[in-house]
Amino acid sequence: MTTAAPADTTAPESVAVNEVVRTPGGHRGEPIGSRSHTDGAWQERPVQTRSERYASAKVTDFDDPTGHEVDWKLTPIRVVSDLISGALDGSTVGTSETIDVDGFTVSWVDRTDRRIGSAGLPEDKASANAWSAFDQALAIDVTGEEPGAELVVTRDSLGATPRAAHTVITAAPNSRGHVILENSGDARLAENVEIVVGEGAHLTVVSVQRWNDSAAHLASHFAQVGRDASLRHVVVSLGGSIVRVNPSIHLSGQGSATEAYGLYFADAGQHLEQRVYIDHEAENSRSRVKYKGALQGEGAHSVWVGDVLIRQSANGTDSYEENRNLVLSEGTRADSIPNLEIETGNILGAGHASSTGRFDDEQLFYLQSRGITEEEARRLVVRGFLAEIIQQIGSPALEEQLTQAVEAELTGVAGSAPVTLNENDGAL
Repeated sequence: MTTAAPADTTAPESVAVNEVVRTPGGHRGEPIGSRSHTDGAWQERPVQTRSERYASAKVTDFDDPTGHEVDWKLTPIRVVSDLISGALDGSTVGTSETIDVDGFTVSWVDRTDRRIGSAGLPEDKASANAWSAFDQALAIDVTGEEPGAELVVTRDSLGATPRAAHTVITAAPNSRGHVILENSGDARLAENVEIVVGEGAHLTVVSVQRWNDSAAHLASHFAQVGRDASLRHVVVSLGGSIVRVNPSIHLSGQGSATEAYGLYFADAGQHLEQRVYIDHEAENSRSRVKYKGALQGEGAHSVWVGDVLIRQSANGTDSYEENRNLVLSEGTRADSIPNLEIETGNILGAGHASSTGRFDDEQLFYLQSRGITEEEARRLVVRGFLAEIIQQIGSPALEEQLTQAVEAELTGVAGSAPVTLNENDGAL
């Protein structure tokens, strides 16, 4: 492994993307999207579009969420209040030593490194709290141009202490590579992951959450994709009590593209949340978003919010997002909210789809008519439903591991009454 020396260029600590608003009644104006934007704060102008949210690396710029805010109202914030507002340990404990891999450089860098803040800034207090607390960031530079190169970084045994972490992944122009971030064991973790994809580069980043049952994990991912570059971003959440991963991908270069995939399996009492934001800034950009999840057990809860913004400058955009949820038992809840904002009519296409339902009667009948038991037929349907996402990862070893993990999750699936799948799709 090659160790890179920290750059001596100081990174900005905070940047406000919106101006402070003064209210007619004489109230002190606050940054839009933090203090001013709650579901009841009509005395100040609410955020009208996803891109207007306030961003800052300073935790003091954000109030504690109350649960009424649009970006927190589906999250059990009381259970993770220590990660949102409490003191966090910013040490580097728990990250494994990675072996030498051609085409990658891995190093620990100081907060002043020029790469910190190059992909984005926090838009909520949990992200800002993690940003304010970390001691050093894990910097991963992708420099190789051979397809199929893969780097795996694992974290485990973080313990019950609330922690902060920061990772910066930078793909050099015309580089190729897969970066896999694997999480397991015990943890109470708030973190930020920055991803910068240089001109003509093609990068895959996979984040796998296989935490123990008691773990809590709040993560924000920020990505900038350059001219004629592409990012494949995959989120897999199988373990943990509360896991919330928010990818924010900005297609800032002409001809840039992203494929954002997600796989989750929520068991009894488990909360798995994903909030995806795709920002089409440049012309001729392309995005595809596909998240799939299964839920079983009393109190299993999944949240998927997909925001796509096509700016006035993004002529020639081609975009589509979808979320599919398969309910395997009673007592579960799946929130699925696609949002699409279009500021220009000169696009190739844009659409969204969302569905939540139980097993399809016809699929089960067909399999049972071939001599397959009802229990095994259900397993086959779920396996096939989730396999589409697993096959997009591009790492045979990890795909096999996840296939086995899904198989383990399916223990006890039998017993859910088959009901026809209901769909509610919309497209432009």
